[in-house]
Amino acid sequence: MTTSIQSLSDRPAWKSLQADYRKRQDVHLRKLFAGDPQRGERMTAEAVGIFLDYSKNRITDESLKLLLQLAEESGLRARIDAMFRGEKINITEKRAVLHLALRAPKNASIVVDGENVVPQVHAVLDKMAEFSNRIRSGDWKGHTGKRIRNVINIGIGGSDLGPVMAYEALKYYSDRALNFRFVSNVDGTDLAEATRDLDAAETLFIVSSKTFTTLETMTNAHSARDWSLKGLGGDAKAVARHFVAVSTNAVKVSEFGIDTANMFGFWDWVGGRYSMDSAIGLSTMLAIGPENFRAMLDGFHQMDEHFRTTPFERNLPVLLGLLGVWYTDFFGAQTVAVLPYEQYLKRFPAYLQQLTMESNGKHVTLAGTTVDYDTGPIYWGEPGTNGQHSFYQLIHQGTRLIPCDFIAFGQPLNAVGRHHDILLANVFAQAEALAFGKTPEQVKAEGTPDWLVPHRVFEGNRPSNTLLAERLTPETLGKLVALYEHSVFTQGTIWNIDSFDQWGVELGKVLAQRIIPELESKAAPELNHDPSTNNLIRRSRKFKAKG
Repeated sequence: MTTSIQSLSDRPAWKSLQADYRKRQDVHLRKLFAGDPQRGERMTAEAVGIFLDYSKNRITDESLKLLLQLAEESGLRARIDAMFRGEKINITEKRAVLHLALRAPKNASIVVDGENVVPQVHAVLDKMAEFSNRIRSGDWKGHTGKRIRNVINIGIGGSDLGPVMAYEALKYYSDRALNFRFVSNVDGTDLAEATRDLDAAETLFIVSSKTFTTLETMTNAHSARDWSLKGLGGDAKAVARHFVAVSTNAVKVSEFGIDTANMFGFWDWVGGRYSMDSAIGLSTMLAIGPENFRAMLDGFHQMDEHFRTTPFERNLPVLLGLLGVWYTDFFGAQTVAVLPYEQYLKRFPAYLQQLTMESNGKHVTLAGTTVDYDTGPIYWGEPGTNGQHSFYQLIHQGTRLIPCDFIAFGQPLNAVGRHHDILLANVFAQAEALAFGKTPEQVKAEGTPDWLVPHRVFEGNRPSNTLLAERLTPETLGKLVALYEHSVFTQGTIWNIDSFDQWGVELGKVLAQRIIPELESKAAPELNHDPSTNNLIRRSRKFKAKG
């Protein structure tokens, strides 16, 4: 697929947005709402059960019109179509980008290199479902004949963040007879704490690594194998009843001792951070069951179709993505806070960190030229109301502009007294307070002494989106994840960068492989790093020698 050679900053809409920003940068949301009584109802969009209120953003109808024009000038429609057709839009790795195929219905056709990949996807899903049903029913027995009661997923990056987020998000729907844990960090503490109180005879490990060579994952997997065999009498045949693999490397999987019949595959057109609905989600399916897993996939697909077919002015991912560009590139915002008012979504901000920052943390265009504008912002957040008692202070009265995404649900999963009404009251109140603040006159009218007034003023004019859905279900989770996936895609298209490679993770990994033997060597190694790194290695070797 060819890309436009026109620089983003030379596009007519970009220049018009710069002028629009200069004209409106100091206009307060109070004034925007006062001058447009219908704004709160008009600046909303709704699709597939997700309601978006974007009225509390520092935009006018003209701003939005120009942002939509920018999307058109950036070729967003053509790039969406190219992705859905299976074109190799990941240009640096020459790969298609088809996480969309992971949730396509059986009768769909998505062709990669002349082959419809949808039947392959559903074959893996069916295999996952059959295995999940055996574990969940107790039909699958461990080496000693005991039922599996503990499942530990071993992965890192997309092979961990997606599964652990989905497990926590959908815990309400999970089989509580099964205990799920997740190991990702190569720090031995992660594995030690995950296994310390478990019976190896009742524990199944899912080792998730496409190549089965990922350093952190395979280090943990081999240590887990040692722990398992120690608890099972040392019989190497036991591995086949206590380990399964999510991988494409049958040789390595077999060498490890895993029966390749229990290897679940995926494809190079699925990036790690887009893989939670592939076989990487095996732990999710084990927890919530195949039916709920397929409901989650349906939610993904509904949002995919909305993104593919809906005009941009009513397109939820496009609107979110364009607002992100607006704040990043014109207001100079460095971060975005994602604030779910749902305890089950406590790992959702961490999941979005990889999705957004690994995708759009790029400094060169598709053509390899250095950008002259900001790209991917930093995503972070915590569940409400916890965050209100920690970092909201800075969002309300600090010196940085931090756009916020509030996520809430009309119905609770656990109806306990007045809790949900109080929770919803807080999310709506926070968005209101950020937007409108409290003026010096209002503070004085409360009888506040003059000296204290400046401390109690809320400037307001802090932008936010509010996403509201009826209830957190597997289907809803799929919609939310796909919403952010496509928002990231929209931004990457505007910025003319490759949102689907991640070369930035490579250099540190390569250097680590060089340093590992220097730390493990019995004799003092010859070090050829920079003086700081050399000194740190020598100091660490001294600590190790004392152990």
